[in-house]
Amino acid sequence: MKSSRSGLIAGPAGSKVKYSKVASSEDGYIDLQFKRSPPKVPYKAIALATFLFVVGSLLIIIGALLLAGYIEVTHPDRTIPVLIIGVLVFLPGFYHLRIAYYASKGYRGYSYEDIPDFDD
Repeated sequence: MKSSRSGLIAGPAGSKVKYSKVASSEDGYIDLQFKRSPPKVPYKAIALATFLFVVGSLLIIIGALLLAGYIEVTHPDRTIPVLIIGVLVFLPGFYHLRIAYYASKGYRGYSYEDIPDFDD
């Protein structure tokens, strides 16, 4: 669309459309409604993620020691499930702790809203 000096804009079919400046008076908006509130930190979810991370790490270490033979076992078929459970518990804990760390440091693309909150 092209602007002419007479205050008219030529539309797509050549029709003339008038325009006017927006009045500088109050438009009903206030600045506070566009400001973001400070992020709510999900402390319970971060504590749960820390617990999962620690328990998963311990299970992985114990499973690795059982598998390597540093710890004597009477049933060696139970070492692999310890490792599998350790990995399954470790991964969500590590993932959510990583998000919490990056959100606390202010990295772009990370926020506390990405961590599920258990407050009902």
